[in-house]
Amino acid sequence: MILIAESGSTKTDWVLIDESNKKHYFKTIGFNPFFHTTDFIISTISLNKDLIAFSKAITKLYFYGAGCSSEKMNNVVLSALKSLFPNAYSTVDHDLKACALATYEGVPSISCILGTGSNSCFFDGKTIREEVPAIAYVLGDEGSGAFYGKQLLKDYLYNRLPIEIKNDLETKWEISKDKIFDNVYMKPHANVYLASFMKFISTFKDHPYVITMVKEGMDEFVKTHVCCYPESKNVKAHFIGSISKIYEKELKYAADKNGIILGNIIRKPVENLVDYHLRQLQLI
Repeated sequence: MILIAESGSTKTDWVLIDESNKKHYFKTIGFNPFFHTTDFIISTISLNKDLIAFSKAITKLYFYGAGCSSEKMNNVVLSALKSLFPNAYSTVDHDLKACALATYEGVPSISCILGTGSNSCFFDGKTIREEVPAIAYVLGDEGSGAFYGKQLLKDYLYNRLPIEIKNDLETKWEISKDKIFDNVYMKPHANVYLASFMKFISTFKDHPYVITMVKEGMDEFVKTHVCCYPESKNVKAHFIGSISKIYEKELKYAADKNGIILGNIIRKPVENLVDYHLRQLQLI
C-alpha cells in the first residue's frame, strides 16, 4: 500500500492507495516541524484510527509539508512517520516540491502556493529554484490566509473596518483586543489563528473592502514572488491552495496587472501528487 500526504500549516490531506489501486482519503491537522515536535505529530496522527488501521500494511509513504525545507526539519517529521508506519519506506519533502510536481505540464513554469502561508519556485522538470525565500507570517506570506487575517485584525484594532464588517466580526466571533493579543502573542500557532479568519472574510468576499484588500495582497504576492524570476513574463505561473481558487478573479487581476501568464489554479494538489507517484511507480 502507498500513502501520500500533502500538509500545509492548517491541514493535511492523506491518500492511501491499496493493492487494487482504490483510493482511501483521510484528514488530520497540518504539521509544521518549526512548530510541532515528533512526539506531537505521533500522538496527533494516532488519533485518526481509520488511518492507523492501515499502518502496518503501508510499504511506501511520501510526505510533503510546510516547513520541511532542511534535513533537520524533515527529520522531525520523518521520525514520527517511521514510528507510526514501521514497514514503510518513507520520504519527507517540502510542500514547494509538491506544488511543483502537482502543477508541472512538461514545460518550465513558476509554481506558487497561496494557503495559510505563501511561497513560490521555478521548476524545469528536474530542478526547483527559489529566487526569494519564504519569510513566514511575521515578515512575509504575502497573499496568504495569515496575511489577510492579520490585515483584518489590524484594521479592526485601528477602527478602520466598515461598520457592517466590524459588527459582524464582534457578534459572530466574539472578538476583542484581549482575545486577539492572547492568540497572536501568547499562544502557539498564531499563523493558523490568523488564517482562520479567511472563513469570516469569505462571507464578505463581494464587499468592496475585501475585494480591495485581496487585490492588494495578490498584487504584492505577484510582485514579490513571481516577478522576481527572470522567466516570469515568458512562462506560466501555476497556483495551488484554497486562497488562489476562492479569489481567482483577484488573482487574475494581479497577474494581468503585472504581465504574468496565469496557468492552472488547483485548490487541492494531493490528487495530482497521487497521479505523479503512480506514474513513477508505473501503476497507471
